[in-house]
Amino acid sequence: MDSAPYHFDLNRFTKEACEMTERDLTNLREESTNPRYGWIPSERPVAEYLKSGFIALDKPQGPTSHEIVAWVRKMFAQERAGHSGTLDPMVSGVLPIGLGNATKALSALLLGPKEYVCVARIHDSVPKELLYEAVRQFIGPIYQKPPQRSAVKRVTRTRTIYELEISEQLGNLLLLRILCEAGTYVRKLVYDIGEIISVGATMAELRRTRVCQLDESDLVRLHDLHEANEIYKESGNEAKLRELVRPIESAITFLRQIRIRDSAVESVCQGAQLAIPGILSVSRGLEKGELVRIVTGKGELVAIGESQLDESQIKSQDHGIATITKRVIMSTGTYPKMWKSKRDEVGTEEVSENLLKQSVLDKLDEEAQNL
Repeated sequence: MDSAPYHFDLNRFTKEACEMTERDLTNLREESTNPRYGWIPSERPVAEYLKSGFIALDKPQGPTSHEIVAWVRKMFAQERAGHSGTLDPMVSGVLPIGLGNATKALSALLLGPKEYVCVARIHDSVPKELLYEAVRQFIGPIYQKPPQRSAVKRVTRTRTIYELEISEQLGNLLLLRILCEAGTYVRKLVYDIGEIISVGATMAELRRTRVCQLDESDLVRLHDLHEANEIYKESGNEAKLRELVRPIESAITFLRQIRIRDSAVESVCQGAQLAIPGILSVSRGLEKGELVRIVTGKGELVAIGESQLDESQIKSQDHGIATITKRVIMSTGTYPKMWKSKRDEVGTEEVSENLLKQSVLDKLDEEAQNL
């Protein structure tokens, strides 16, 4: 993930910006969505709701990320579950978990920043001015080689530190706040700071406090999740379960969106490319080359694509490929097939193999498997 698919802007990963992205749309045509097909994400029946569920889990210290995911998968009797960004056993905090089809969208969370709070111990006293100056040197692009015990191939790579500050100091203990690119090793960052100040430094404790727009206010504890599931199984009361497990659509609202006609949904689900006639509305400010959410008129996530045109081009043109489908999320058959032949297919077109092979999400998936 050496380069973002669009101009990187930290402000896009705030809750306020995500809310604006949901509302700020340019309408191309008016067309209602058929209530017979699909569901508004929050109103899906529980069985379907869990198949596209997302949990911002507050991982406790002790178990591995893999163990946590296995417990959640078993808890909800799901065939698939996954997470975005491994936390070491003794690290706590935000662990995004997807159920069922939601697992296919999790790699998009690697596009945004991650925030950590870290307790670090410096091995000897140093002047305050020297310490603070050393910390400032690590803001911006840095080189890192993953630790020997990591699962990643140990090659030097670049990661960006967006913000780094000493929040508190008590003797030789430092409380650091780090806002950084996905894939940054905080333990290695602390070690390198220790090398700069010449006395050495060790990470004593670490908590992840934010992933993209998800922060500690969104977190769900494992035992609360278990309790909500037991209440549902015993009484049929879904309220607590729906409060803690959210639709995957809520997790990637930092991506701009393209809303499509019912008649284009199934063809996109089968991997076809989206053309302008299949579009109902598009986010204002959409740029060419962005990763974009392709959603139904009800707001359901159909796929993640890469825009081939910007907002003004989509508005001004009648034909042409608007997005290349990179990751299909919705199951086929959710909406009916509404074309008789390839010639009659609504809102889709063929593209070259070269365009299909270029995928930022594929790179992000490689990152996710190694984090």
